[in-house]
Amino acid sequence: MELGPEEKSVLDRGHSCSLEGAPWVHLVNASPRGEEGRPQQRGVTEALENLQKWVGFPHFAEGTPKLKGAFSSLDCWAGSGSLASLSSHRPHPLPSHGPAAAPKRACAQQSATVANPVPGANPDLLPHFLVEPEDVYIVKNKPVLLVCKAMPATQIFFKCNGEWVRQVDHVIERSTDDSSGLPAMEVRINVSRQQVEKVFGLEEYWCQCVAWSSSGTTKSQKAYIRIAYLRKNFEQEPLAKEVSLEQGIVLPCRPPEGIPPAEVEWLRNEDLVDPSLDPNVYITREHSLVVRQARLADTANYTCVAKNIVARRRSASAAVIVYVNGGWSTWTEWSVCSASCGRGWQKRSRSCTNPAPLNGGAFCEGQNVQKTACATLCPVDGSWSPWSKWSACGLDCTHWRSRECSDPAPRNGGEECRGADLDTRNCTSDLCVHTASGPEDVALYVGLIAVAVCLLLLLLVLILVYCRKKEGLDSDVADSSILTSGFQPVSIKPSKADNPHLLTIQPDLSTTTTTCQGSLCPRQDGPSPKFQLANGHLLSPLGGGRHTLHHSSPTSEAEDFVSRLSTQNYFRSLPRGTSNMTYGTFNFLGGRLMIPNTGISLLIPPDAIPRGKIYEIYLTLHKPEDVRLPLAGCQTLLSPIVSCGPPGVLLTRPVILAMDHCGEPCPESWSLRLKKQSCEGSWEDVLHLGEEAPSHLYYCQLEAGACYVFTEQLGRFALVGEALSVAATKRLKLLLFAPVACTSLEYNIRVYCLHDTHDALKEVVQLEKQLGGQLIQEPRVLHFKDSYHNLRLSIHDVPSSLWKSKLLVSYQEIPFYHIWNGTQQYLHCTFTLERVSPSISDLACKVWVWQVEGDGQSFNINFNITKDTRFAELLALESEGGVPALVGPSAFKIPFLIRQKIITSLDPPCSRGADWRTLAQKLHLDSHLSFFASKPSPTAMILNLWEARHFPNGNLSQLAAAVAGLGQPDAGLFTVSEAEC
Repeated sequence: MELGPEEKSVLDRGHSCSLEGAPWVHLVNASPRGEEGRPQQRGVTEALENLQKWVGFPHFAEGTPKLKGAFSSLDCWAGSGSLASLSSHRPHPLPSHGPAAAPKRACAQQSATVANPVPGANPDLLPHFLVEPEDVYIVKNKPVLLVCKAMPATQIFFKCNGEWVRQVDHVIERSTDDSSGLPAMEVRINVSRQQVEKVFGLEEYWCQCVAWSSSGTTKSQKAYIRIAYLRKNFEQEPLAKEVSLEQGIVLPCRPPEGIPPAEVEWLRNEDLVDPSLDPNVYITREHSLVVRQARLADTANYTCVAKNIVARRRSASAAVIVYVNGGWSTWTEWSVCSASCGRGWQKRSRSCTNPAPLNGGAFCEGQNVQKTACATLCPVDGSWSPWSKWSACGLDCTHWRSRECSDPAPRNGGEECRGADLDTRNCTSDLCVHTASGPEDVALYVGLIAVAVCLLLLLLVLILVYCRKKEGLDSDVADSSILTSGFQPVSIKPSKADNPHLLTIQPDLSTTTTTCQGSLCPRQDGPSPKFQLANGHLLSPLGGGRHTLHHSSPTSEAEDFVSRLSTQNYFRSLPRGTSNMTYGTFNFLGGRLMIPNTGISLLIPPDAIPRGKIYEIYLTLHKPEDVRLPLAGCQTLLSPIVSCGPPGVLLTRPVILAMDHCGEPCPESWSLRLKKQSCEGSWEDVLHLGEEAPSHLYYCQLEAGACYVFTEQLGRFALVGEALSVAATKRLKLLLFAPVACTSLEYNIRVYCLHDTHDALKEVVQLEKQLGGQLIQEPRVLHFKDSYHNLRLSIHDVPSSLWKSKLLVSYQEIPFYHIWNGTQQYLHCTFTLERVSPSISDLACKVWVWQVEGDGQSFNINFNITKDTRFAELLALESEGGVPALVGPSAFKIPFLIRQKIITSLDPPCSRGADWRTLAQKLHLDSHLSFFASKPSPTAMILNLWEARHFPNGNLSQLAAAVAGLGQPDAGLFTVSEAEC
C-alpha cells in the first residue's frame, strides 16, 4: 500500500520518521496547526490513517515497538483525544499495548523504573534494566556518558527533558543472554555542556531510558546531569584568636558555593587535622573546627580547605595563639635575720613560674618579695660565780670548793664557762697519813650491798608482775565499769503495755572512771537492789581484787603512751600532743574512741576483739604537713589523715572508722579511693568506692559530709578523690576573723579558706584564739571546681572618708593547686585597713571571694570593731558525747542484751520479709545488702553502722519503731526485765 502525496509530504518534513527512529514528534510538528498552536485533529488523524495503510495492520499487530512508540509520541504531543478520535475512523483498532496503550503514563516524568505491561502478555518478559543511567556532573567542557542496558529488549531509546534523543546519537550494542537466550541491548549517549545550559535556570536537566519488548515497555530511573563548579570566595573564613590555656577554641568556616557541595578539611601548619587521632579536636556539621581545651601545642596557623571534583580552595590562614597567664610559686622560707644581735629584717620571695607566662600571657600581679622586721636576742656568754669556801678537811686529807656558771648564766646561744667547777686540795701540806679502814667503813660497805640486793629483788618482782599481767590479763584483770556501765541507772522499770518501747535501757555516759572492790557494785548514790550476775550467760563474777580503768586519757598518761609508741618506727610520726589523740583499753565488749570536735571516731563493736584478749587501741589525727601523702594527676585529699592502731592486731569483726570529707559526692564527677599506709611507709589504694567486693577487707558508707569505713585491719587512712570532669567540686568553708581589740590605726581582716570539715575548723579556731581574733561574719560554704582557676579575694565599698585600704592591687589570689591538693593548712588572705582616726570604730565594707568561672560568696561587713561580738558564739566548740574513750556497753546507745535479741531474731531469713533486709531498707541502707549478707551476722553490721552514725544523739525511738514495724510475732522480744539484768 502506498502513501498519498500529503502523507509523503508530511514524512519528508518530519526528518526522523523512519522505522528505526523514535522521535515521531517531528512528524506531528509538520502537521497543520490550529489557532492555539496545537496540531489540527484532522491532520493528525489523516496522517495516522495513511501511515497505518502504508505499514499494514497485520505487521503492526505483531507489536512492532517502533510504531508503537511513534503512536505514543504522537498521542502525547497532540493529546489523548487524537488516538481516541483515530480509533473511530480507522478500519482496524490500534493495539492496546506498548507506549500507545497508556499515553498519559508515557508522557509522565518518572524518577524510578516504571513498567507498562501489555494485557495478557507474560510479565516475566517485560524488559528489566541491568544498567540504569546515574546522576553525573559535567566538569568544565567535558561531555558525560550515559549508559543503559536492559533484557529482554528489542529497542531502547533515551528521552531527555521530555524529548526523544535522535537515533543517530545512540550507540547501540545488541547481545543475547547465554543462560536464558533472551535478547539484551545496551545503549550509550553523550550529553554536552551546551545541551544542559539550554535549560539552565529553568529546570534541572534529566535523561531517562525507555525499553521495549513484546510484553510491554519499561522506563528507567531519571539521571540528572548538572554542571559542576566551585566558587572562589569563602562565605566565612576563620579569624585569628588568642585564648588562654584550657579554654575552648571555635574556628568557623563556611566553604564557597559549589555543585557538588564542597568537602571541608582543616590544616594546622599545613598538616592535616585528623579528629580520629586527636580526641581534643572535632569538626562540626557546619564545618567549624572546635578544640575542646586549648593546649600549648595548639598554637599554630589554621587553614580551611574546601574541595570538590572541580577545584580546591584555601581560606586565609588564621593564627591561633594559646597563652598562659603567670602564676606565683609558693613563698620561700623566711631568710635568716639580717642582724645577728638586736633588730633587723628578713625576707622571703616567690617567682612567677607556677606557671611562667607564655605567648603574651599576663604576668603575675602582686609583689615577688616580702620583708618583715625581726629581732634576734643577743647571745650572753656564761661567767663563773665566786668560789665557795673550802670544805672541812676530810678523811683523805683533802678539802674542796666549788663555783657555778651563773654570773651570768649562758643564754641565747652564749658560750659555756670554761674551766672546772670543783677545786680539790690537800689540807695537811702532804703530811696526812692514811690509816686502815675502821668499823665505820665496814658498816658503810655492808649497807650499800644491802641496798643493791633490795633493788635487785624489787626489779625481779616488777618483772614477774608485768609478765603475769600480760599472760593472764583476761582472767585476772577486768574492769567492773566495763560490765556495769551499760546498765546505769540500775533501777529499771518494765515498759508499760500501752506504750511499748523496744529499747528501754538507756546507757549512762556520765561516769568516766569506776573503782570497785570485790564483785560488781552498782554505780549510784542511793541504795538500790543488788543483781546477782553469777549465773548469767553474759557476765562472769570477778575476783575480789580492786581494779581501775580510766576511760579518758589524762595528760601524763597520754604523754607516757605516746613516748612508748614513738620507740617503734611506724609510730614516729604520731603527734606528740594529746589534743588530737585518744586511746583506751578494750576487750570483747568493745567501745568507742573519739577526738572531740573533729568528727573522727572509731567504733569497736562487741566481739570485734577476741574473747580473752585485751587491746590498748589509739586514734590519732595527723596534720597534712606531718605525713607525706603522694597525690598523682588530678587527685586531691578530701578527708583528714587518721591513724588507728596498733596495726596487726587480730580482729574478728570489722570496726568502723568515721571521718569527715569535703567532696561533693557524684559518681559522674569523682573517682573516690580509700588509701592506707603500709608499715613500710608506702600508700596503697585499698578500696575504690563504687567497686567494692562484698568479701573485701574494707567497705565504705559515703554520705554528704562524712564517710564510715568498715575495716578489719587497723592503720593509717585517708580518702582521696580524682576529678573526672570540671564538674567535680570541693566544699570550702570561708571564715572572716579580725582582732578582738585594736589599739593601733591598722585593722586586719583575715579570710580563711578551709576544707569543710570539723578538724580544719577546730585548728583555725584554736589558732585564732592564740592570735586574739574573733569571728566577724557567719561562715559560708563555697564550691570549688576542678577548673584550674585560682581563688580570688577582694574588698570593696570601704568608706574612703573613714578608712583606707592598703591593698595595692584590685584583688588577691590563692593558687588553684594550693587549694586542690588539700595539704595546705590555714590558707588565708589578709586585708589591712587603716583608720583615719583612733576614734573611728564602725566599719562597713564588702568582701568578695570567688573562683574564676565558678562559685562565689559575698560578705557584707557592718559592725563595731570594739563592741560587736555577736558572731563569737557561732564557733563555740560543742562537746561530742563527753569523754574521748568509752568502754563496754556505755559506748553504745543500744543496750547489750537488747542488741543480742535483735540480732538473734532478725538474722535468720523470714519468708514474710521480717528479717534484716527489711530493717536495712527502713534505715535506708539497702544499697549495702550484698556487704551485710557476706558477714556472719548481717543484723550486727546494720546496728554497728547505726551506732557509728547516730552516737551520741541518735533517736532510739525511731530505731525501735523500725524494728517494731518488721511484724515480729513476739512484741516483748526486745525488752529486758530486771531478772535478766
